[in-house]
Amino acid sequence: MKLYRYLTGPDDQAFCKRVSAALNKGWQLQGNPTLTFDPGKGRVICGQVITKEVDGEWSDEVVLSDH
Repeated sequence: MKLYRYLTGPDDQAFCKRVSAALNKGWQLQGNPTLTFDPGKGRVICGQVITKEVDGEWSDEVVLSDH
């Protein structure tokens, strides 16, 4: 089955580490990252889609972060 996640967060080291950790667990980048500005908090918010092909069949019980 193919899994999909959309990671979001402030444009900081922690976000980059989350994406790096996912890549090192076999997730693949899908498309370009997105950026938006949160004027209330005065910071840039990033988004990145990641996908992963894994064994098994999809069900609502699948926990994406387990992969």
